[in-house]
Amino acid sequence: QLQLVESGGGLVQPGGSLRLSCAASGFTLDYFAIGWFRQAPGKEREWVSCISRHGGSTKYADSMKGRFTISRDNAQNTAYLQMNSLKPEDTAIYFCAATRTLMCVRSGYEYWGQGTQVTVSS
Repeated sequence: QLQLVESGGGLVQPGGSLRLSCAASGFTLDYFAIGWFRQAPGKEREWVSCISRHGGSTKYADSMKGRFTISRDNAQNTAYLQMNSLKPEDTAIYFCAATRTLMCVRSGYEYWGQGTQVTVSS
């Protein structure tokens, strides 16, 4: 069974950091580009970041540039999202997703995780 499992969410104070993980099981991430998305209460899901199949290309939504870093370790079958300088408006459920493409894309993902809650509050 193909599955993505996110972890690493939690409660953090403004200005703090979290590192989210996205572990794949039932398939190898080597053949997939990875994306991170988030959905805040009452809002639509938004694209956060993506990384190409081999990790050579990354993209970020404007509000995340300079604060978030996406990475992957294909040997560990895991992708990551390092989030620094967190703000209350970053509070959301964060999802990782995989799509069988070479390059980083913002939509068209085939496989999704169940999400992990990130809450930024003092």
